[in-house]
Order: sequence, then structure tokens, then C-alpha cells
Amino acid sequence: MSEPATINPRIIEGLYCEALVLSDDVRAAFDLSGRIESAGMEEDLARIALSCEALRTTTRIMHAIAWLLNHRAYFMGELTEFQLRRHGRLAADFPGSDPERLALLKPELRQLILATERFYARLVRIDTNWRQVEPDGPSAVARLRERLGRAVAR
Repeated sequence: MSEPATINPRIIEGLYCEALVLSDDVRAAFDLSGRIESAGMEEDLARIALSCEALRTTTRIMHAIAWLLNHRAYFMGELTEFQLRRHGRLAADFPGSDPERLALLKPELRQLILATERFYARLVRIDTNWRQVEPDGPSAVARLRERLGRAVAR
């Protein structure tokens, strides 16, 4: 198996453009203005499912965009690698959609929700692989342990 590719500005920019398109699609799909008032009382479960999945999906895509913005800031020199590694982490356990609620939604919405889940999962894999690569040089903790080991050995 080959070594995973490092994150570079071209990858981040491509993913960022993809995230912006997805976020615009999500906003358009879940724009509820005018639709809730016209829905009948028998559609309560569908409205609840729509609201829950809209919140979960928009939160997922906003986390993805925030992660991408942090990486863009890093490549532009606005964040150090230490800051990025410490504060630029994606939640690997972000909850997926509820299958029962998804079943109540239109097929187009389900496809869009699943597309955001796949996109987020790609970012999590990239983030996980990137974090497995040691940053250049030993960490601050490793340097401290080395100094303590030398001091104790004297």
C-alpha cells in the first residue's frame, strides 16, 4: 500500500469549491419559507423529519467548510501547523442521518443528504491520514521527555 498523499492547497481548494456547491444545494433544498404553513396536520412526522435532517445536514456541511477554511488559512500562513492540528479537527463521530426520518423525505433530499455524508466522510479520512503523519521534528512533549531523560541520566 502506498503512503497517503499529503494535503496541499490544490486539494483543499478543490474540496472547498465542492463544499460551497453542496452548501448552496443544501440551502436551496431546505429553504422552508412558505412550505410549512401550506402543509397539513397529517404531515407532522414528515415536517419533523425535514427539520431534523435539515439541521443535521447544514451543521455537517458547515463543519466541513470550517475545516476547509482552517486549512486554507494554514496554507496562506495565517495559522501554524500546531494551531491547525490542535484546533482544526473534524468530529469523526458526527451522527449520520436517521434512516426512519430519511424514508419520509423526497428522494432528491435523501440523495443530497447522503452526498453531504459521503463528502464529510472523505474529509474525515483525509484529516485522519494527515494527523497520522508526524509533523516535522519531535513534538514539544517528545522534546521535554528527551530533556528530562538527559537530566535524570546525569
